[in-house]
Amino acid sequence: MAQEEKETLEDQTAEETIESEATEEGSADPLDVAQAEAAEWKDKYLRAHADFENSKKRLEKDKNNAVSYANESFAKDILSVMDSFENALAAMKSNEESDSDAYTQMVEGVNLTYDQLKKILAKNNIQEIECEGEFDPEVHQAIMQAESDEHESGQIVQVMQKGYTIKDRVLRPAMVSTAK
Repeated sequence: MAQEEKETLEDQTAEETIESEATEEGSADPLDVAQAEAAEWKDKYLRAHADFENSKKRLEKDKNNAVSYANESFAKDILSVMDSFENALAAMKSNEESDSDAYTQMVEGVNLTYDQLKKILAKNNIQEIECEGEFDPEVHQAIMQAESDEHESGQIVQVMQKGYTIKDRVLRPAMVSTAK
């Protein structure tokens, strides 16, 4: 309501300005007054239309982001399952002395399930964060520093927990150890 009153007041002020300019000139040509008023209304229309178009674009972008990142919380939850599979595979590799057929089939089944989960994550634009070389605070979280003759200061020595991104957002930073 206040917006309408403000616009009405602005319109009245503009009309008074046009009328006062016309009376200052002496003879007010009605055509000049009408053209000035038409130009003013055209300017208001163009501004309103531009605001509308900008709002429309902003809403479309917000909608696309909402759709793109709708599964973000689900993806974060599934990462713990990935961690469990990786731990299971590591434990099985350390226990490779068992030559039983059942054990071999179990390892193969876990590997297949793990690969299938990785494919599903990739299909949904969830990628593992690269943890080689220099530490990047945007995608890595340093949880400790270690002495290393093989690495320069600031380089990643060990990955404690893998990190993942969904499209261009970090779902979970990689937890790493860096060289002193």
